[in-house]
Amino acid sequence: MVLIVNSLSSSKALASEEFTYSQINKMQLLNNWRIILLLCLTLGLAPFFPEPHLWGKLKWIAGGATGMKAADWFDVLLHGFPFILLLRLLMLKLIPSKKN
Repeated sequence: MVLIVNSLSSSKALASEEFTYSQINKMQLLNNWRIILLLCLTLGLAPFFPEPHLWGKLKWIAGGATGMKAADWFDVLLHGFPFILLLRLLMLKLIPSKKN
């Protein structure tokens, strides 16, 4: 694609095109089943022994979350985020979109 514009506006056009490509790549990453499942199995469940870390934190929260500090809550968010992405992806696939 060739754009014939002055040098100032062409640099702005290139910057906006790069931003658009970056956004597209990020959305492809967030909608990729394989990557999301890999994140769930690795980051979501690590460390695996003696039990998955997220499972232990969820049991702690279900037990009243007594003694949990800010770092523990951040840990739940970090290890739970891949499962939130998986839930988002499932909802996007199962709920029909309203396209005109």
